Amino acid sequence: MSHKQKIVTIDGPSGVGKSTISRRVAQALSFTYLDTGAMYRAVGLKFKEAGLDMADETALRKCLDSISLNLLPAGEGSENVGVILDGRDVSQEIRSSEMSMIASRVSAFPAVREKLTYMQQEIGKKGEIVAEGRDTGTVVFPRAAWKFFLDADPEVRMHRRAKQLRSKGESVDEEELLKMIIKRDRDDQARSIAPLCKAKDALIIDTGLMTIDEVTQTMLKVIRKELT
Repeated sequence: MSHKQKIVTIDGPSGVGKSTISRRVAQALSFTYLDTGAMYRAVGLKFKEAGLDMADETALRKCLDSISLNLLPAGEGSENVGVILDGRDVSQEIRSSEMSMIASRVSAFPAVREKLTYMQQEIGKKGEIVAEGRDTGTVVFPRAAWKFFLDADPEVRMHRRAKQLRSKGESVDEEELLKMIIKRDRDDQARSIAPLCKAKDALIIDTGLMTIDEVTQTMLKVIRKELT
């Protein structure tokens, strides 16, 4: 493992349980959990609030130059990391379905990808992190020692997301939610910059056929076999 980084990458489309599983794996290994998706959501929120013309790359780069972004460990009883954007806690704001779609859009911009990939690689230099996203095993940490790709049918992911939203008191149009999930998959796979794809050396796990605990234990077994 000398030429590889002591990093676990967990990629896959939205709604496959990446956040929950990544946090559990990180806790079990005493690694740091790096939620790359939260970073893209935060950038999307900054662009939205600034009212930027997404076609104006100069304006986007100028906005990115001034960004202050910090991730905090997930609080007790929360599956999500905390996010501080320019000194403001936006942890809840960035978790809406709207911000999920905006994150997918802004992540296709070269300037955004370049900035956040650099930030993520800096965080990963010390190793011992679990990085979750869509291209962590292919682009951000290609030398990661352990790579996983989680997947599940869109319908399974829609029901999970609907349950999550309803638990927060939000009303859900399941048909519309399914359309959004399918569209995001298509957008993420079709973009020219760091598209969603499986790393050749990633272990693929269908989370629709297993519980969260089963997926977590399967991954930990693989990781610990090489750690010892």
